[in-house]
Amino acid sequence: MVLSSIQDLPAENISFTIFKLNGFYSLGEWRRFLFIPYFFMLLLSTTSNSILIYLIVSQRALHSPMFALIGVMAVVDMLMPMFSVPHMLFSFVFDWNGISLVGCLIQMFCNQYVAAYQSTLLLWMALDRFFAICRPLSYHNYMQMPNFLKFIIFPVIRNTLLNIAVISLAGKLHFCMKNEIDHCFCEHMGLVQLACGNTSVNNLLGLLSALLIPAADFIFITVSYVMIFASVMKSGKSSMKAINTCITHIIVITFSLIFVLTAFLSYRIKNDFSANSRTFLSTMYLLFPSCFNPIIYGVRTKEIRQQFLKFFNHVKILPH
Repeated sequence: MVLSSIQDLPAENISFTIFKLNGFYSLGEWRRFLFIPYFFMLLLSTTSNSILIYLIVSQRALHSPMFALIGVMAVVDMLMPMFSVPHMLFSFVFDWNGISLVGCLIQMFCNQYVAAYQSTLLLWMALDRFFAICRPLSYHNYMQMPNFLKFIIFPVIRNTLLNIAVISLAGKLHFCMKNEIDHCFCEHMGLVQLACGNTSVNNLLGLLSALLIPAADFIFITVSYVMIFASVMKSGKSSMKAINTCITHIIVITFSLIFVLTAFLSYRIKNDFSANSRTFLSTMYLLFPSCFNPIIYGVRTKEIRQQFLKFFNHVKILPH
């Protein structure tokens, strides 16, 4: 009787509060083997970023604004996979694919809020290089915390308010279509697509947050680097050494932008991507930069490379 009365209810009167994350389920038994590559990527991310953070904190030679920003980026890169990948690993091995609506919204907020600081930190790094190369005599004055704070406050407020608004609106939706998300973790558009009723405001706010956070940051980053390269061309070879750090930042920016745009557009434009392809791209957006940003900075930044070799040699001779 109770079951039949629930089935007789109109769909809009039912709202699911428990969801199933069905990412890669079409792989069947092969899905379990995904544990191996994702576990090793998480291990690489945690290890490489931990070493980078340790070097920057412990070595006095790396106590400068540029390396402090790289250290904060390493913290962001290490945190990015932590909110989703452990749950994914348990899901691959034990089929623990259930998540509550509250848990889903918390996971979404943590992923989106931390991810927002990837582009914001790249913007702060671009500003650091701009002051170092284009305003060298005033560099230390610009990079003192009281002066640099004005470049920090607005992006932090923007990232916080936009992400709270996006998640709050998603939490108010009624989910009566189905409770299965074709993903390995909770993603904004993946959840909104399950809602009944009008979701145009959610779609618009999601698009607006993408335009006002990563897109706006990348525009300012581009302007900064255009001005930096113009300054270097005018001054000749004297600043070519300083430009090497800029190239390292640009490599990181390029990888980040490719994954941000691909993951974002795969849900919002018509394409031939399968559900598995979309899920893979989104998981790589969390893991790929986190794994390889510290390696790129370690290989291409002379000071970090030198401190790492000193640290590695010290660790090698400790047992003796």
